[in-house]
Amino acid sequence: MAQAPLDRPLARPTDAPPLAHVPGDDARPAIAAPAVDAPLLARDELPRHVAIIMDGNRRWARAQGLPDFDGHAAGVEAVRALLQHAVRRGVPMLTIYAFSRENWARSDDEVSGLFDLLGRAIASETDELAAQGVRVKLLGRLDELPAETRSSIEGALDRTAGGTRLHLNVAWNYAGRTELVDAFRRIVASGIPPDQVDERAISAALYTGGLPDPDLVIRTGGEQRISNFLIWQSAYAELVFAECLWPDFGPDAFDAALLEFARRTRRFGR
Repeated sequence: MAQAPLDRPLARPTDAPPLAHVPGDDARPAIAAPAVDAPLLARDELPRHVAIIMDGNRRWARAQGLPDFDGHAAGVEAVRALLQHAVRRGVPMLTIYAFSRENWARSDDEVSGLFDLLGRAIASETDELAAQGVRVKLLGRLDELPAETRSSIEGALDRTAGGTRLHLNVAWNYAGRTELVDAFRRIVASGIPPDQVDERAISAALYTGGLPDPDLVIRTGGEQRISNFLIWQSAYAELVFAECLWPDFGPDAFDAALLEFARRTRRFGR
């Protein structure tokens, strides 16, 4: 369903990037996800934390002659299927890159539509997430979000707080460099002497403080970069790049990434 245009300009952060992404400048054909008959991995072979850069919603829509917003809606459906499958596979933590601070460069209509889509997804999915034992946490500058969106998010966080089967982090209005800026500001405000600022102190001050770093980072859409996502936390993550666009990334593609992770030998510089 196409998103109705806004009747007034969207309020943006003062340091948001300038408008970009002219429609049609990045269209490319969708590539179907490979079918994989993946066995269930033993628990000690699974990554503790999987992070996903969900790329390709707009390209998916354009390849099918649909409005860009329909691609974002299809992307939400892909998230729903992935969460159910991650719970079945026993992955304890999942982080999805849903809206970067760089996405403020998109049009007012698209940004507003994404916020509206997030609000509706939270309203419709919170009960199911709680029933599945999924605990939701948001990573990013929540104070920059519209008040109505913040209210919906805070309600979902409260209602899923008891989840123990899967910890879901949603990176929304997130950027890795912004996260580091905010972490350093927290450290300075706390009064820690400079000679006591070490990697442990910085990790604790991040949005992900207290959470394990990702073992596996997956990016869909055929691009091979991390796009300012968990740049501190991903120092030793295994990277898997999938050619398929995000709405086509299903359980088989997720299993293929898990199998690829299990095949690798992680040395951590040793």
